[in-house]
Amino acid sequence: MAGPDPITVEVIHNYFLSAAREMERNLMRTSYTTIVYEIRDFGLGIYDKDYRMLAESPGLAIFTCGNDYGLEKTMEFIGKENLEPGDLVLTSYPYWSSAHPMDVLATSPIFHKDELIGFTAIKQHWVDLGQKEAGYMLDSTDVFQEGLIMPAMKLYRGGVRNEEIVNLIEFNSRIPDRVIGDMNAQISACRTGERRVAELAQRFGPDTLDQAIDAILDHGERLSRSRLAELPKGTWEAVDWVDDDGIDRETMLKLKVKVTVTDDEFIVDWTGSEPTTRGPMNLPIGLTRGVSGLAFKGITTPEYPANAGHYRPLRVITEEGSMMHAVSPAPTFTIWASLLAPEVIMKALAQGMPDVIPACSGGDIADVMGLGIHPETGIPWLEATNEAIGFGAFAGNDGEDGIMHLTEPGCRNNPVEVLETKGPWIIDDYGFRQDSGGPGKFRGGMGVTRTYHFKYDAQALAVVKKTKAAPWGMLGGHDGKPGQVTIWPGTERERVNGALHEKDLKDGDIIINSSGGGGGWGNPFERDAQLVLNDVVNELVSLESARRDYGVVIDEDTLTVDEGATAALRAS
Repeated sequence: MAGPDPITVEVIHNYFLSAAREMERNLMRTSYTTIVYEIRDFGLGIYDKDYRMLAESPGLAIFTCGNDYGLEKTMEFIGKENLEPGDLVLTSYPYWSSAHPMDVLATSPIFHKDELIGFTAIKQHWVDLGQKEAGYMLDSTDVFQEGLIMPAMKLYRGGVRNEEIVNLIEFNSRIPDRVIGDMNAQISACRTGERRVAELAQRFGPDTLDQAIDAILDHGERLSRSRLAELPKGTWEAVDWVDDDGIDRETMLKLKVKVTVTDDEFIVDWTGSEPTTRGPMNLPIGLTRGVSGLAFKGITTPEYPANAGHYRPLRVITEEGSMMHAVSPAPTFTIWASLLAPEVIMKALAQGMPDVIPACSGGDIADVMGLGIHPETGIPWLEATNEAIGFGAFAGNDGEDGIMHLTEPGCRNNPVEVLETKGPWIIDDYGFRQDSGGPGKFRGGMGVTRTYHFKYDAQALAVVKKTKAAPWGMLGGHDGKPGQVTIWPGTERERVNGALHEKDLKDGDIIINSSGGGGGWGNPFERDAQLVLNDVVNELVSLESARRDYGVVIDEDTLTVDEGATAALRAS
């Protein structure tokens, strides 16, 4: 039987995409916490009955790419034969859900006339699930310290809500009103996706829908393979480092990858990476697949909305029981290695395709979190910030200044105006971090600095895990400046850190978060002197750096380039 015509396939494809975007809008408009509706710490998608992703609307892209694994493991546990219309399942078991326990996966089956035709899946961060410390975990040593574990539980069975599970969640949270509010938003968004896909099946029929899905995914595969055929072929290896595991602060953790590009496959092999860590830096296998998929898609089909067909040429290899393939009861809470892992893939590929791959970005998302009891309301408050970083430069262009990390292309940082209305702190200043971008013919992007001035007793966490290894430059470009967190600056107690958890902040205490800049690309002495001058005028590059790193002499009074002195300095 002939399949649907191309126009029908395209109509169905765009309907899936529109339905995913509607799920996203529903989620953001009904959620309770800024980590969802401002930062967009979620990943959602629509899947067919075989767990193949048909459409997504990503916030944190590595979530969406890992949800297929979580969906499959959840359904293995529940059994597809035990599903009925109106069901909705929650999973927080990290080795299945592909994140840490507070990134809860909600999935609901989609039926057409009692026939299972697909699923919705949304993973989003819940702000508290009874983990041993409020806020975020930096030093857990097993999964049982990391919050409420839900293996795969039917919150709704046949459309009827199980209030005992709701009570269990509520009584395991320090801020249950916001947790339950965000949970309800997540459920509502899943239901939106269910309705839209069911309407699509009603309009076209399940047979036409199945044929269109095959055509959509096959087209996605052809696009990936077409780009794969254009890439240089070979095998390249790279190593980079994470600061520590949160327990042993002196020992850096190795991320090692071997990437092989053939005519048919893109193989990412994490063999040789750090063994299981004592602290919570271990990644579930689904998340490792997710970050590998993000890197693969970024160099093959970045301009196309993702579906499962795009990832068919990708193969990921891990060592079970290592940092890149956690098994129970390994702690997984601080999943920051997942933010750094795509950069290691890029570092390997840069050896074979330097005109395609950018230099390293400024590291990780450099998150600062404030929490405590609000003095005006008397209730707990908790706000995350999600700092921007500098992107690595690449052939032909500077890296972007102050932009979200490459693992979260759909995410945003938390605005100053929101932070100051939600918690008892003031943002004293916020701007680009001068000289943080790596010098090069094309300059690395600038990181940012943001100063948090606490106005009441509080706690603060900083989750920053790339402060010891610099963001690497390429082809003579210099490294970017790594991130750092400074607490009590200008006092005798001043301390410069990466990650920190300070539990006894007082009125007047200050934390300065300085995110990393991207690596430079090419010899900085080949950079156009007028571009260097523009950076100096805009206070992105200092006069000292202009002379030292770029060989450009600028008159401090007139802010003009001394052409003769510059030529002589560069020649010397």
